[in-house]
Amino acid sequence: MERKNASDFPQDLLDEFNLYVHGDIDRRTFFERAAKYAVGGLTVAALFDALKPNYAWAQQVPRDDQRIHSESATVPSAQGNGSIRGYLVVPAGASASHKVPAIIVIHENRGLNPYIEDVARRLGVAGYMAFAPDGLTSVGGYPGDDEKGAQLFQQVDKPKMTEDFVAAAHWLEQRPESDGNLGAVGFCFGGGIVNTLATRLPELKAAVPFYGAVPPPEEVAKIKAAVLVHHAELDKRLASTWPEYDKELTAAGVPHEGYIYAGANHGFHNDTTPRYDEAAAKLAWQRTLDWFHTYLK
Repeated sequence: MERKNASDFPQDLLDEFNLYVHGDIDRRTFFERAAKYAVGGLTVAALFDALKPNYAWAQQVPRDDQRIHSESATVPSAQGNGSIRGYLVVPAGASASHKVPAIIVIHENRGLNPYIEDVARRLGVAGYMAFAPDGLTSVGGYPGDDEKGAQLFQQVDKPKMTEDFVAAAHWLEQRPESDGNLGAVGFCFGGGIVNTLATRLPELKAAVPFYGAVPPPEEVAKIKAAVLVHHAELDKRLASTWPEYDKELTAAGVPHEGYIYAGANHGFHNDTTPRYDEAAAKLAWQRTLDWFHTYLK
């Protein structure tokens, strides 16, 4: 499939797709609203397919990259309540005698897809041990299809899934290769979870939420991690939360920075969709690596 950019679509259509991605409208409603953009022989189904992720574009770091070792791993869930599967990436040479910082990677609201696995590998080649848990484990795991993943996501016990992520962070921090310096990065739903982890884990040193929901104001004072926030200018609902979150973090004495990327759409870091903004994604990722280097190394 030919790769499309955000500029190839009307912004109103991208906004409608954003509502669909977040579950604010269903697929049928999206198709109805998108019909007016299906012109010149282009069908609504073709528009929908063009906007969906294409994971053939996702691989920046191959699975067999010699700088890392990657494998599936299973983590005991909180309070003995089952387990959570995920994807573990360890830098080559890391061991109990050569410890490295650890970063938990939290996916969007589709489960542990190839894009998130690649993000974990990107952190691995940067010298971090990374673990990306699959929040869909309790309903069978990421099914290999984002549409089915979205349906499964609605079936998950959300409080249990949050506790699973907390348990996964503890497990990662306590692995023999870990030097005890723990960070977290997440995207969309995962960005909100990273903010939650920052309120739950006093040992968390660095938190980087990409376009994530903010924690309740009364929870912000619990944050001990240094927080780096990324938002997209055209993602008005989430970007509008930054000024108040900035004030709350300042009042709590939390080291933090926040950036709103001009002209970017929600999901701009995800290089498998037309919403990907190469300039914004590369800048945000470099700032993320710099943040982790400052607070984890």
